[in-house]
Amino acid sequence: MNNYTSLINSAPLVMVEFFATWCPHCQAMMPVIAQIRELVGSNAEIYQLDVDRNQEASEANGVEATPTFIIYRNGEPVWRFAGEIDGNVLLQKLESFMN
Repeated sequence: MNNYTSLINSAPLVMVEFFATWCPHCQAMMPVIAQIRELVGSNAEIYQLDVDRNQEASEANGVEATPTFIIYRNGEPVWRFAGEIDGNVLLQKLESFMN
């Protein structure tokens, strides 16, 4: 769990996506996340964790569905969403925590 703690504290604003390789909604979100990562640049860190390879972090965060997005500000969770989401909505949500 220490790795996860350092992950969410690696920048003032961090978004973590818990995904599964077998999840069609997660696959659909992959190019969206890549684009968001490009658009936010150094303003936020974005991490993608495979639930099957990160079971401890998934369980500790109560992840029951994939994909699950959690935005952290200064290491504290400030927003969470489970399921496929429109890329613009996700980008706007992330940007709303940037100032």
